[in-house]
Amino acid sequence: MSYFDLPPVLERMLLVSNRISDLNFSVGAPPQVEMNGELNSVQPLGLERLTPYHTEIIALTLLRGHPDATAKLVRSGSCDLSYSLPSRTRFRVNIFQQRGTFSIVMRVIPNGVPTIASLKLPTQLAETAELRNGIVLITGPTGVGKSSTLAAILSQINQTKRHHVVTIEDPIEFLHAHNLSTINQREIGTDAQDFPSALRAALRQAPKVILIGEMRDFETTEIALEAAETGHLVLSSMHTIDAAKTIDRIIGLYPKNEEAVIRTRLSQTFRFIVSQRLIPRLNADGTSGGRIAAVEILKSTPRTREYIKEGESNGKSLLDAMRDGELEGMQDFDSVIRKLIEQKIVALEDGLTFATNSNNLMLALKGLSSGEDFTMPDNTPTAPVKPPPTSSISMLNMIE
Repeated sequence: MSYFDLPPVLERMLLVSNRISDLNFSVGAPPQVEMNGELNSVQPLGLERLTPYHTEIIALTLLRGHPDATAKLVRSGSCDLSYSLPSRTRFRVNIFQQRGTFSIVMRVIPNGVPTIASLKLPTQLAETAELRNGIVLITGPTGVGKSSTLAAILSQINQTKRHHVVTIEDPIEFLHAHNLSTINQREIGTDAQDFPSALRAALRQAPKVILIGEMRDFETTEIALEAAETGHLVLSSMHTIDAAKTIDRIIGLYPKNEEAVIRTRLSQTFRFIVSQRLIPRLNADGTSGGRIAAVEILKSTPRTREYIKEGESNGKSLLDAMRDGELEGMQDFDSVIRKLIEQKIVALEDGLTFATNSNNLMLALKGLSSGEDFTMPDNTPTAPVKPPPTSSISMLNMIE
């Protein structure tokens, strides 16, 4: 293997399916592609089990032209960068050391910039393009489409507003062309040293909108809050499991004696917190059909701002506010998952696995209306009841 062997290897791997989300190279295993959340082994161009030499050469090939990423890999044992196959696709790459060897994970970035319509995102997210300031956060674990959702929101702004937009990413994923808006994209390690310094500089670059790839630490979070407080619209992501936990994570970054202050600031600056979970999807014949994303939406209203400022208590939780706030554009995970199960889009067992409170969801699901009695996992039959009207369903219907 040499530098020039990698592109055809990647091309062969991508031919396996159009639903590949990641390529994985690890010593002792064959090259692997991830589809629908599962790894599948492939042998592109006869490449079988990878040796330390193989993964080192792949890593060196990817690192060409990225001296800062190379230095970071040597210093910290891992690095992020982007890589392109001309006229094919782009990748977000993470190279890391394990047991003295290199492993590589390459996230496939879809061609073109997604839109709210193309991803079938909840229509209320189009409201984000109309915001003049504040923070919009997209949250969830790795691989649920947070970057795609951020790109779709930015695309909406680009198509409808004449704004100056600055993005700070590690690495740059979706490439945005100037449309009505002017979009400058900065990559950590290439165009900027780190998120905090790039964010401080952005405040002097007269943007209306700032996109931060991820709010990872206290310093980045604090500057993002300051930007929102001084009239900027800030878009970012966090690795949290739901909207309420996102609030807890941000408050937890600050000293305990500053909790009241940060609660007040956060209640005044947040606009939307959108959380995503990918759930295995069923085909019409009951077989597995990829994955579908369930979306939770917390929106800034007098009630949610009060709960953030004063803290949650019995009967005053953000979850209660989302359940009661459908007319205001809010929805919680379990309500969305319940509808998916009722429509037989996801299996009962999968829905319960991804629910926030599986016991409560199970109770709510007793008596699914399908013309037959419905049996819960403990094989206890229950009587059917009439499901809610399908017109009330509002969720992201994105297959990754």
